[in-house]
Amino acid sequence: MFNRAVSRLSRKRPPSDIHDRDGSSSSSHQNLKSTTKWATSLENLLEDPEGVKRFREFLKKEFSEENVLFWLACEDFKKMQDKRQMQEKAKEIYMTFLSSKASSQVNVEGQSQLNEKILEEPHPLMFQKLQDQIFNLMKYDSYSRFLKSDLFLKHRRTEDEEEDLPDTQTAAKRASRTYNT
Repeated sequence: MFNRAVSRLSRKRPPSDIHDRDGSSSSSHQNLKSTTKWATSLENLLEDPEGVKRFREFLKKEFSEENVLFWLACEDFKKMQDKRQMQEKAKEIYMTFLSSKASSQVNVEGQSQLNEKILEEPHPLMFQKLQDQIFNLMKYDSYSRFLKSDLFLKHRRTEDEEEDLPDTQTAAKRASRTYNT
């Protein structure tokens, strides 16, 4: 079982280069009703850049943003092919999230089994067990609160309002046909 009572108030934010996957913000106009997909599963939420952005905003307010940042860093790590890059990224993940001196330490069992010696021979799934723990922590703790949060509900209302607005371009075409006949 996870010790969820760890205080996260004194932690510093990790460097931004390890976190942002796309570096851009997507618009809810691209995927109307994305909140419906987000509410279906945490997996769907984490597959949508806008969902990740909103979830991060929520976790930041709860002082637990490091959880999703660690999960994202592990996802990026698993896609790496080059051994040198893997070594650098593994060390970065370890130093940012897992070491006793980590700037944004995550609360997982087994992190003490990892040491810098292991980082010399990285493999794509070396963080998988820890990543799964964080995923489950988010799924059964933070995610359910996110779905009830003002941040999520406001975004859902905005989507609903946008869906109810008439498509002005279509209305203009209809008006044009009316006057041209």
